Amino acid sequence: MLWQVTEASVHRSDQPSGESPDSTRRVAVLTHMGRPAAVAAATRLVEGLNAAGIVSALPASDLAALDPKLAHAMIPLRRPVTLEDGIELMVVLGGDGTILRGAEWVVASEIPLLGVNLGHVGFLAEAESSEIDTIVAHVVDRSYTVEERFTIDVTLRDCKTLKSEWSSYAINEVSIEKAARERMLEVMVEVDGRPLSRWACDGMLVSTPTGSTAYAFSAGGPVIWPGVDALLVVPLSAHALFARPLVLSPTSTVVVEVLDVSPTHGVVWCDGRRSVELHAGMEIEVTRGKQRLRLARLSQAPFTDRLVHKFGLSVEGSRGSADPAITMIDTPA
Repeated sequence: MLWQVTEASVHRSDQPSGESPDSTRRVAVLTHMGRPAAVAAATRLVEGLNAAGIVSALPASDLAALDPKLAHAMIPLRRPVTLEDGIELMVVLGGDGTILRGAEWVVASEIPLLGVNLGHVGFLAEAESSEIDTIVAHVVDRSYTVEERFTIDVTLRDCKTLKSEWSSYAINEVSIEKAARERMLEVMVEVDGRPLSRWACDGMLVSTPTGSTAYAFSAGGPVIWPGVDALLVVPLSAHALFARPLVLSPTSTVVVEVLDVSPTHGVVWCDGRRSVELHAGMEIEVTRGKQRLRLARLSQAPFTDRLVHKFGLSVEGSRGSADPAITMIDTPA
């Protein structure tokens, strides 16, 4: 789902959404402060926003990394970010890992996230770091759309008591991986309350469409267009005749149980950032997330063009654009 952001659409009935009570516009900025290129990009971004009268909010630990001359243009950012903080947008400069870290700050709110690529493929990013001036212009003019992305909720529980032991969420995927490299993990997979298959495997992935171009892609899963709401199940190196990736309904419930005969236990990872051990007699339940990640889009380029651009796909002979270096954002008029 796409939402067009305009001067009119950022207002609620009583309080301007994403604006502080004193009407000062605030934009959150998050980056990898250990990389000089990231610090330079963040500095240019803060300078550009400041010139337009917009205050930049950064994590307190990041403030000292930027030029002290910009101190007047920055304020501390608390976690998690809420609408009460007056933040209208979070700009994240970095690779997909940094963008996922930024999502942890805003996913519980309605605040959109704009990713700026400083990594390699950067599938979650909307723009490149060389386009900072154009990005500033889009932010100042609010000339961007907001795309909502599917997330998943993850619950670890005891199989007998069904008592919840741990819970989290994922934007890309939840992975169940074997704890011992030399052992196989024995799991039983259920879909919608019915047993699907028992696998001896290296692990399992349950992915969102957003994550279909991440870990699931490397594991042989299909690419799912972001506009499709679905769950993707991908067995990892399963010793079985039937071990194909499965695309499920967005309302499906997936349960993965570690069996008592498993020679090793598992480790659950959400987006490769949050983890918990999964022992025999325990199970992971994965369902559609209650929250949706809101991503800011600077252009209306179709997902096909994004695939061509990010993966450098050959489109020679096409009747359409054959340039794999297609510009991903539009310059405001």
